[in-house]
Amino acid sequence: MGVFGQQDAMYSQYLFNKLAINPAYAGSRGISSASALFRTQWVGIKGAPVTKTVSYDGPLRNKKIGLGIQAFNYQMGITNLNGAFLSYSYRINFSASTLAFGLQGGASHIKADLNSVNLGSQGQDQAFSQNINEVFLNFGTGAYYNTEKFYVGFSVPHLLRNRLRTDYDETSDGLVSRQHLNIFLTSGYEFQLSEDFKLSPSFLLRGMQGSPVRLDLNANMWIKNQFSVGLQYRISEAIGVLLQVNITPQISMGYSYDRSITKLIEFNSGSHEIMLAYKFKLKKESKQ
Repeated sequence: MGVFGQQDAMYSQYLFNKLAINPAYAGSRGISSASALFRTQWVGIKGAPVTKTVSYDGPLRNKKIGLGIQAFNYQMGITNLNGAFLSYSYRINFSASTLAFGLQGGASHIKADLNSVNLGSQGQDQAFSQNINEVFLNFGTGAYYNTEKFYVGFSVPHLLRNRLRTDYDETSDGLVSRQHLNIFLTSGYEFQLSEDFKLSPSFLLRGMQGSPVRLDLNANMWIKNQFSVGLQYRISEAIGVLLQVNITPQISMGYSYDRSITKLIEFNSGSHEIMLAYKFKLKKESKQ
C-alpha cells in the first residue's frame, strides 16, 4: 500500500517565471532578471502549503550560455523544506528560433516535527516516534525551444528518488517516503489581435508517479504591453484569474487567485499568489 501527495511546490504564475520548472529557460530572454514569489494555498485550512521563492537568471556575453539560481521555502503542516538550485543552459541559435538544453543541481533541507503531532486517544505510533531532519542532493534537466511568438518546453526538475531515511523506514515493510519524478510539458503561442491587444494561450502538463496527470489551461490578454489579465483552469481541480502589470519598463508585478472546484471548496477561501520581477538590462527580448 502506498500514499502519494503533493511534493514539488505548485505555482499559478509559472508563465512569468519558467525557471521554476525548467532549467533550460535560464537566460532565454536575453536579459538579466530577478523575481520573487509568495503563494499561500487553500486559505482557511490549518497547515495548508505556503511557498516563498526568489530567482535570478541571465545570459553570458556570448548569449549561448545562460545561468540561473533559485532559492525556496515550502511549508506544509509540520513539514518545512528549504532549498537552492543552480541552473545552466546552452542555446543553439537558428535564424528565427532558439533551442536550449539545461541542467540544474542543488540541495534541499527537509524538517518534519513528527513528535509534535497530537495522536489523541491512539497513543503512541512508531511512525511518529522520530523527527525528520535530512539534506538531499538532486539534479534535473530540461529542453526549451522558442521563436518570437511560440515556445515549448520539457523538463524533469528532480531526477533522484531520494528516500527519507528514518528508523521507522527500516522496519516498515516497504512503507517509505520518497521523492518522485515530476515531469513537465509546457507550450504557448502569442496571437497579435491588433496593435494594442495580444492573446497568449498556453498549457502546462504535469505527471508524477502515483498521482493523476494534471493539466493547466491558460489564456492571457495583453493590453498595450502594459497590463495582462488571464484565466486559468486546472482540470478537475481549480479555476483562477491572473493579473500582471508593468509598473515601469523594468519592474512588473503579478497576482493570481485560484479557487478549488473539488470538495476542498467547503474548507478554504482559495489560494493567493503575488509575484514581483525586475529586469536589470533593457534590450530586445523574446516575448516567450
